[in-house]
Amino acid sequence: MALLGPMLMVAESSAADLANVLGKAGAFPIAQTRWADVPAAIAETQPVAIAIADPQVTPSPTQLSAAIESIEMRGGPVTPVISVIDASSIPAIPGALPIAVNECPDRLIARLRWALRIRTLHATALRRSRASGPDKVFTFMPPNLLEETAVLCVARGGSYPVLSAPIGERAGLIGALSIETAARYLNARDVDAVIIGEGLGPGVGEALLTLVASDTRFQDLPVGVLNNAAADDKRLVNLVRAEGDPVRLVECILPLARLHAFEARLARALKSLESEGAIDPNTGLLVAQVFWRKLERAVQESQETGVALSIARFTFEGIADGRAYVDAARLFTRLGRNTDLACQEQDGSILAAFAKTDLRSAHLLARQIASVLKHTMLSPSDDRRVIKPTITLAAVKPADDLSTLVARLGAPVKVAAE
Repeated sequence: MALLGPMLMVAESSAADLANVLGKAGAFPIAQTRWADVPAAIAETQPVAIAIADPQVTPSPTQLSAAIESIEMRGGPVTPVISVIDASSIPAIPGALPIAVNECPDRLIARLRWALRIRTLHATALRRSRASGPDKVFTFMPPNLLEETAVLCVARGGSYPVLSAPIGERAGLIGALSIETAARYLNARDVDAVIIGEGLGPGVGEALLTLVASDTRFQDLPVGVLNNAAADDKRLVNLVRAEGDPVRLVECILPLARLHAFEARLARALKSLESEGAIDPNTGLLVAQVFWRKLERAVQESQETGVALSIARFTFEGIADGRAYVDAARLFTRLGRNTDLACQEQDGSILAAFAKTDLRSAHLLARQIASVLKHTMLSPSDDRRVIKPTITLAAVKPADDLSTLVARLGAPVKVAAE
């Protein structure tokens, strides 16, 4: 896949080496500008991506503010910014994707291509949302997206708190003390980045890198490694390594995690557009009106044919953090069967209908789902207690209609009637 230009490089002196790398990868045309001229250069060249080539030069606050504003005010699909950094720096532009100055050119190009694929996905979502009507405005990158991002921190001993604290302040934290737990989380939920700390034992960090890199689902996943710069796997596009500074490692991995979360958000948005709005782009479950309409039809079919139908309500007591509710809903989309229906209520609880499932089978299925949610879903901020979903079940009886069925769950009947 060739890089589709134009590309804009920002440097105060010649950046011929970077221009050569980009040119060999197919970027064209490539323009270079100084920090003071970034707004004018963006307006003139309309770049698909921007590369900050000099880690030693720090722009003035005025220059930085003007550059950020010119990038954010462009409109249209996201403009990836990739920033070359050295061992002590972080990207000058918040949200820029870091790349080490001594990193191999292949990884730089692979990281840029990954970002450009997301730009293309964003352009597709914008085009389809405009065609669907003016009310479809969920395809931009929200400023609070990092709060929805889930970062898996794998470490033990003193390394765990020094990594988990800066992660938890900015994003959703998933903690793991072993490679087995980390592997379970990777397979059970949507993870936007992995940070590997110390205290895991000899070779465990390298084994986890190999585990992640061996699965094609995770080869674009941002992975940060602390104090083990020798650890590498060329299959990992977004591998970041840091020595001695856990906070800097977190600062470098979060922009990559945010873009990864944006990619997942765009995928849900496109799925919602393809379903003509039947799927909630935020949770991946059915929107309430569609759920109730389909459930009413399922109840009628069950009464007419005698086929079993069970419904369940999953409630999460004592949670005031909306992020935990959204996380539970997104997990549920991975756990439910293709034939099941589900939506999230305003209080955060989840209603699910299990087609062709009697009460006994529904009980087993609901317990399995609740067990995964209990051990996997994010806890609210500053509250790491285990969340225990409460399950209420009901099955269609011969004399049931939708209202009587839902009433046995304790769900608001007036919602079902809308």
